Amino acid sequence: MDHRVPTPFSRALMPKEDSTPMLLFDAHLDLAMNAMEQNRDLRCEIDALRRIEDEHDNHQGGGAVSLPAMRRGGIGLCVATLIARYSGPSNPLPGWASPQQAHAHTRGQLAWYREMEQEGYLTPVTSLQTLRKQLERWAEHEKRPIGYLLSLEGADSLVSPEHLDRLWQDGLRALGPAHYGSGIHACGTGSEEGFTTRGCDLLGCMEEKGMILDTTHLTDRGFDQALDLYGGPIWASHSNCRALVPGQRQLSDRQIAKLIQRQAVIGIALDACMLVPGWVRGKSDPGESKPTLDTVIDHIDHICQIAGDTLHVGIGSDLDGGFGIERCPVELNSIENLAQLPTFLSRRGHDKAAIGNICHGNWLRFLERSLPER
Repeated sequence: MDHRVPTPFSRALMPKEDSTPMLLFDAHLDLAMNAMEQNRDLRCEIDALRRIEDEHDNHQGGGAVSLPAMRRGGIGLCVATLIARYSGPSNPLPGWASPQQAHAHTRGQLAWYREMEQEGYLTPVTSLQTLRKQLERWAEHEKRPIGYLLSLEGADSLVSPEHLDRLWQDGLRALGPAHYGSGIHACGTGSEEGFTTRGCDLLGCMEEKGMILDTTHLTDRGFDQALDLYGGPIWASHSNCRALVPGQRQLSDRQIAKLIQRQAVIGIALDACMLVPGWVRGKSDPGESKPTLDTVIDHIDHICQIAGDTLHVGIGSDLDGGFGIERCPVELNSIENLAQLPTFLSRRGHDKAAIGNICHGNWLRFLERSLPER
């Protein structure tokens, strides 16, 4: 297999000693959603967050993500989301009663990211210049902010093209048009239709700006439409392999091959529902069928076999994206434990260059091609 790491950034990203974790790039975290909807103060340690939630009985499952845990685990870069669904009168899914309300909710999430910037926990990555600065900072300092690239998951909150213009100015660099069910711009997981007329127009506006299109959650029809219509950069931030776990939510081998042809990177999610065939939310016994990090690597290796190299896959964990540690790989008590991934990859036969590709190099090379210079 081809294990090249064609990026000038990678020299500073390997650990300098055994106690220093390799830089990890996590391509999908719903940080603001957890802060604003689950009322989690992500500045706290994981144990403190769980204790508070146990006392108030207000959690969706034991949380796995906090900003201190991310730092210790070496997650120095991530894709962080804005997310708010519009659910009309005939839509059974939970969501806001109007696109305007959904948009207002994403503005509140954006305000949370700005507060975390002021506190020194996060720093925005919007250009090659800011990406380079973050990588230099991460290599040189111990208490450093986590770099985040802003993505919109589901486009229901985009009331007009002017709303997209404003978000671009605010730093939005990636967008997934669909989430679950029927959407204003595109249908998502659990439905069958593709892009609406408004959605096709949205793709044109995105391409003009050079935005990254996230194909995650698109229907099979929508996936094909997106690749036909969109000429800009494409990735799948948190999508696993349908050959290993049947179901529309995962990518078929044909879709994986098409993404590879477009020089995309696919992020493997860590939800048991996407890792273990037959896992049913609320019914499967975690003690009997919980996934492991080796299960995660099964999905990584499947993509590598289709590609013939290690240049098109990474991690898009989706940790705390509607689930907790009850559906995480058994080795993960928190996101900090993702620092074990290089060891597991090595045990499965991946060399140092391939491990660097999977942990960060592929995402960095993608952003080198896709982000504006300044």
